[in-house]
Amino acid sequence: MKELKVVFRRLVLPYWKDYIPYFALAIFGTILSAIGASASAYLVKPVLDKIFIAKNEEALRLLPYAIILVYAMKGVGKYIQVYYSAYIGQDIIRRVRNQMLDRILAMDLSFFHRFRSGELISRNVNDVGQIRSIVSNMLPELARQVLISIGLLGVVIYQSPKLAFFALIGLPLIIIPLGMIARKLKKLSHRSQEKTSDITSRLTEIFNNIEIIKARSAEPFEHSKFAKENDEFFKLNMKTVKTSQLSDPLMETMGAAGVALVIVIGGHQVINDQMTVGSFFSFLTALFMLYTPIKRITNIYNQLQNALAASERILFLLDQRPSIVAQGDESVGDAWELRFENVGLHYGDKQALVGIDLSVRKGEKLALIGDSGGGKSSLVNLVVRFFDPTEGRILLDGTPLERYQLKSLRDAVSLVTQRVYIFNDTVAANVAYGREIDEEKVIRALKEANAWDFVQEMGGIHTKLNEHGANLSGGQRQRIAIARALYIDPKIVIFDEATSALDTQSERRIVEAIERISRNRITILIAHRLSTVEHADRIAVLKGGRIVCMGRAEELLQNCEEYRRLVGELEHAQE
Repeated sequence: MKELKVVFRRLVLPYWKDYIPYFALAIFGTILSAIGASASAYLVKPVLDKIFIAKNEEALRLLPYAIILVYAMKGVGKYIQVYYSAYIGQDIIRRVRNQMLDRILAMDLSFFHRFRSGELISRNVNDVGQIRSIVSNMLPELARQVLISIGLLGVVIYQSPKLAFFALIGLPLIIIPLGMIARKLKKLSHRSQEKTSDITSRLTEIFNNIEIIKARSAEPFEHSKFAKENDEFFKLNMKTVKTSQLSDPLMETMGAAGVALVIVIGGHQVINDQMTVGSFFSFLTALFMLYTPIKRITNIYNQLQNALAASERILFLLDQRPSIVAQGDESVGDAWELRFENVGLHYGDKQALVGIDLSVRKGEKLALIGDSGGGKSSLVNLVVRFFDPTEGRILLDGTPLERYQLKSLRDAVSLVTQRVYIFNDTVAANVAYGREIDEEKVIRALKEANAWDFVQEMGGIHTKLNEHGANLSGGQRQRIAIARALYIDPKIVIFDEATSALDTQSERRIVEAIERISRNRITILIAHRLSTVEHADRIAVLKGGRIVCMGRAEELLQNCEEYRRLVGELEHAQE
């Protein structure tokens, strides 16, 4: 099977050398179990012939021990096979999950715009779990059942080749319908896994937006949308069950026909003394036992379709490559000037920035204002290299950004946005997020961000913050975010509408913090409030992705009609 080979080549073979002893033990257990199962069918003949017909007392003493030994072999073998197969599968999946998350985290922002967070979660949890079932359960069980089938087939043929021919002649006839069922199952599995992603995404969206849902009394609306997705998922799963269970009636019917034929022909042979009772019942027991592993092999093959569909989704993610890959080996130094030279940016067919030329030096504050969609956030995203410009270039201290190590560049830039990310951890852990906690640096960053006073009132830097900062006000959350930005002592600080949703008092404290922060750093402000804009050294007015005016506030009031319009709208909004 081509798909199975791909799964092994991509997800198992890279690790197999680490598990050679475990593979050997699993194979040993499989063989032991298969021998035990085959021998148990063969023992029916001496039990009937030597004990019940020949009344051999020596056989009566020995055969029970043989039966116990055979079934012990079968049980111990299966235990060894299941345990070590599960170990291999679980550990490989642990490594694949790590590999997947590593790949996902390496992707640029455009990737996360294309994929819903719930879909990525579903692929990393649900789909990878399907791969685990291949390695831990399906393939080892498939190998065990194949070996058992071979052993039992040997017993069947050994007891009576003629009866074996009549018993098994119908098996090839069901290969075509079983193949059609398997192909149908794979298609249904693809759809089912996509629907699982939809449900996970829907739940993620609900829980992430629970405040607005509650505020708008939208619980019935969200529940109805989820119920619709859930109902579709139910129907899809029932189609899968209906299709997968078709194989059992086919196997049962074919098996019953074979057994009936064997009873008729074998019965005549026993009556005519052409075959002993023990041989016949040994044959019949092996035949009955043979249909069980064959049926299990069919079911495993059907289950593999589901797992292979999941593997295709996993491999698709692992094959993704970030578009932000070009980087040099230089480290960011003093960062005394950031310059944009004829910079343009496209998002697909959309032109976000056109011909941007500007510079900002250390100690300066550059404000960006303009209508929503004017290109402000796109411009600052280029500084952090969330995206790369499609035209022109951006230079830091005269060096293009792509010649810097990406980590060094991002360590030199701190971005504070309107959306603040607060983790369910201590104040210190939130401020030092991603770095080792240095309590002195945490306190210094909190003081510089005008956050130290309220943190002390809460109980200090080891106070636990609730998820999303539910035990903080909006202004407090924003100041924690500024302290986080300052903890790494950045060379460039970007405030993306960091005060737009705050009250006047909170905004004043944050503006004071910005003034203090910007004295020895390059500072870029995106703002919708005059109180933030008017303190900037220069203001760039963007419209349609272009800079239409640039200068100080008083100059723009005299010379820039677009700035006067924006100021009028800002003043009206603040009234």
